[in-house]
Amino acid sequence: MKKTRNTKNWLYSIVGVLVLLFGGQQLDVFDTLFPSENAQIESTVQESGVTEGEAYSTKDEVAAYLHQFGELPPNYLTKQEAEALGWDNEKGNLWEVTDQMSIGGNKFGNYEGLLPEKDGRIYYEADIDYEGEYRGPKRIVYSNDGLIFYTDDHYESFEQLY
Repeated sequence: MKKTRNTKNWLYSIVGVLVLLFGGQQLDVFDTLFPSENAQIESTVQESGVTEGEAYSTKDEVAAYLHQFGELPPNYLTKQEAEALGWDNEKGNLWEVTDQMSIGGNKFGNYEGLLPEKDGRIYYEADIDYEGEYRGPKRIVYSNDGLIFYTDDHYESFEQLY
């Protein structure tokens, strides 16, 4: 009986210290140990910082969007789609004919052989950090089977992101 009372007093002391330390905030120990499926999804969105349907153009955001949703953000259109709207690469007028869109989604040939080859693998490219006028050297190159690479020197070298 005395041992039970000592154990209870000890537990009450620990709870009291925790309340003092955390100011009565909710302790999410259970959620931490046993996260729900929704919590895991929320965590992924918070980690990547991207939301489906939003526009992105930075290296990390576009790569995270591709990795998470399997497609480019909605502010990308192919060269053919841009040309149909009046884009002329030689004029650097993409933002004059679109609502601040970027070029992406066209096939990338990997003719230099710098990226890993595999039967059935197809690579695509997307401009990164585009801010109107002429396209720069930065690109994301991604495959139909989940590989994502970044180049800041127009395909001279690549960094694998995913």
